[in-house]
Amino acid sequence: MGAEVDASARSGRRPKGFLGSLVEIVIIAVTAILLAVVIKTFLAQAFYIPSESMRPGLEVNDRVLVEKPSYWMGGTPERGDVVVFADPGDWLSADEVPPAPTGFRAVLAKVGLYPTGDHLVKRVIGVAGDTVECCESGHVVVNGTPLDESAFIASSDTCDGPMTQDNGSYVEGGCRGWKAVVPEGRIFVMGDNRANSADSSFHLCSPERQESGDKACSSAFVPVSDVVGRVAVVFWPTDRFGFEHRPETFEAID
Repeated sequence: MGAEVDASARSGRRPKGFLGSLVEIVIIAVTAILLAVVIKTFLAQAFYIPSESMRPGLEVNDRVLVEKPSYWMGGTPERGDVVVFADPGDWLSADEVPPAPTGFRAVLAKVGLYPTGDHLVKRVIGVAGDTVECCESGHVVVNGTPLDESAFIASSDTCDGPMTQDNGSYVEGGCRGWKAVVPEGRIFVMGDNRANSADSSFHLCSPERQESGDKACSSAFVPVSDVVGRVAVVFWPTDRFGFEHRPETFEAID
């Protein structure tokens, strides 16, 4: 009887050996990294929530996935979107900037596989050309339409307006009153936890400085180019898993 021949011999192939296996592993790893970079650049990126400014919807250390295709091909943030964006001008204090990840975590962060927290997350209240003001009967008003934000902002005994900031604004009905027109190419954002959110309303200049054209006042508005994407889902912790949707109240704005 002839000697048995293994499958690799019958097929004319020789065993890979250590070097062949190593080359295959390297190719798989490089391909995986390239795919991760493409996904981070064009499709989605993970972030964690660094503060309480978006409570109750987003809690500190929630991990969220930010999707980017919504703003492709000329698309821009819409009223009601929860967006992640780069600091538009000293919004983050030194103690609010998290330490950069190190070691393997730093590598994962570079390719979008490890959540980062060096950005801000807020809700879009106004887009270019909108007039945003506070407050009518305790509600934030956009283009003359009061917003019913009771379904998603932290409850307040006074109004749906922001935390107090001495910027030369007036007080009306227990709320800090202000009014602003959103410049072209920018958005006006607020945190859902209005009593603890240093957002666009917090950084507004006094009406006099706004009218004078003071360039420093522009930092209250977030450049659309600084927006990374829209928060689509909370994926960690698992007991808080859920999708983020645009509230219906914004549909009534002209």
